[in-house]
Amino acid sequence: MSGARLRVVSYNVHGLKDDRAALTGVIRELAPDVLVVQEAPRRFRWRHKCAALADDVGMVVAAGGLPSLGNLLLVSLRVAVHETWCMRYPLTPGRHLRGAAFARGSVRGGQFTVSGSHLATDPAERPVQAALWKQELSRAEGPVIAAADLNEGPGGGAWRTVEDGFVSFREAPPTFPATLPNRRIDGIFLTPDITIEKYEVVESEQARRASDHLPVVADVQLPST
Repeated sequence: MSGARLRVVSYNVHGLKDDRAALTGVIRELAPDVLVVQEAPRRFRWRHKCAALADDVGMVVAAGGLPSLGNLLLVSLRVAVHETWCMRYPLTPGRHLRGAAFARGSVRGGQFTVSGSHLATDPAERPVQAALWKQELSRAEGPVIAAADLNEGPGGGAWRTVEDGFVSFREAPPTFPATLPNRRIDGIFLTPDITIEKYEVVESEQARRASDHLPVVADVQLPST
């Protein structure tokens, strides 16, 4: 019997600095089961702001916010969340503190672990962060979904580290900057036991107003349990 289908969206929301109505509209139209957010609220009243974003798009908070330094996992009511945790990467003086959020969940017919991260702009920091994230991802049992703004494209060392042993769409279009995209720095990576049915970057006018990144969408099928 086939496992459950799941729609996953990875989205750097630019700190919610752009057109909030457009952002809400994009996400609601996509109707994800799992939304992996980068640059989510991480400072003053971050819990309230993360909950407000979830409410705006008809989802609930699974994990993230301040504990994962602005990485946030939202889920639809289809998804049962069984366990959550966060990690932080070592701080380089003068740089942003960064991390990752994790959730172990299930839908009818399938279980999975999902994680989101946002790697450094500094090319010296990225490989270390990618290796630490991948090490934590490797501890998860069963199907794994990893989504991130890696701040580099598929040719980079950090991207290759995350991609190793996973499946991703190498021919997907660029995601940044949203108004005139010329770099593919956002991606979704899946363990080979997950079937990719569709993978796309949303390039609508509404998406160009919503953030400085375009959202990445993957329709997947989990293995049956």
